[in-house]
Amino acid sequence: MTDASRINATSDQILAAVIESLNENKAEDIVQIDLRGKTSVCDHMVICSGRSSRQVSALAEKLVEVLKSDCGVYAKIEGKETGDWVLIDSGDVVVHVFRPEVREFYQLEKMWVPMSQGMAPKGD
Repeated sequence: MTDASRINATSDQILAAVIESLNENKAEDIVQIDLRGKTSVCDHMVICSGRSSRQVSALAEKLVEVLKSDCGVYAKIEGKETGDWVLIDSGDVVVHVFRPEVREFYQLEKMWVPMSQGMAPKGD
């Protein structure tokens, strides 16, 4: 991205950077949920898994670096120390990175995606 686009990155550009970073760093079962018009919290939610606590933390750390360097977004991060469930809040895009067992327990996708719509994974 150019310097001008970093300053004014749209939610779709941030989402694209998130998906690309997660794919490049081998995140598993990436699901993106469009929340525009459903909540004022954010435009998009992304949920994915890492194979271990170490990978979950590394995925989150790398994503925060990419958002800062490519989009000019200073994201907030919570939960990186334990690596079970890490939340990355970039404002327009919220990302949840889970260990598979923790993701299965909370089933966060089910809160946002109606059963009739399905949850096709994105970006394998």
